[in-house]
Amino acid sequence: MFAKIRFYYGSFVISFIAAGIMVPLMMIFKNDTDKILHKWNKIMLFLIGGKIKTTGKRDNNVDMFVINHQGIIDIISMEAVENTNLRWVAKKQLFDAPWFGYVLKLPKMICIDRDSKSGLIKLLRDVKATKECDTKRIVTIFPEGTRTNKQKLLPFKEGTRIIAEKLQLSIQPIVITNSKILLNEHNKTAHKATVQITYLDTFTVDKSNKNWYKELQHSMQNVIEEEEKNYKRER
Repeated sequence: MFAKIRFYYGSFVISFIAAGIMVPLMMIFKNDTDKILHKWNKIMLFLIGGKIKTTGKRDNNVDMFVINHQGIIDIISMEAVENTNLRWVAKKQLFDAPWFGYVLKLPKMICIDRDSKSGLIKLLRDVKATKECDTKRIVTIFPEGTRTNKQKLLPFKEGTRIIAEKLQLSIQPIVITNSKILLNEHNKTAHKATVQITYLDTFTVDKSNKNWYKELQHSMQNVIEEEEKNYKRER
């Protein structure tokens, strides 16, 4: 029962700060959206009883971060832990959400319409523009395409592979574990927890290696399994 209460408390904190504080601030201070995201996500994480532990080093010179996905805490943790200017890829339905959609629109995140045949073309164009922009931002994507509460990664969507190969992107894979302990959107429970962020080695996509995408998923899955086996951290 207490875990259920914590979940609704955590959901309220996230909703209130995102819609009631972050959106108005980003509307007023349009040139400081990244700083607002970092500061208030850090406060949000603290208020819901979360801490962050990192292994490895975030490479802020890459074109893209590729991350496994369990829920909203993944995004909060990535924004809270470091002042990297991230450009998240998110589905159109989130952009269209009344008021909350401004959390994505105001910082100019990348909108992808999965129901549109031109969605991949637009995504390619947006990622290319981000890569070539003088103001460095890192495209951040969940290749599984949706949240899951399973230990095994869902099959990676082909869109990420196609874009990475066409633009020859440099990529840093990132594995996040324990975030669903802090706030589990599947069974609606929450506990105090330390979110583990593991930065893997950066690489540049080589089209001649036809298996690079499968190897990427395999390397991330290995980290997830090691985290569970050695530290009892779930993904």
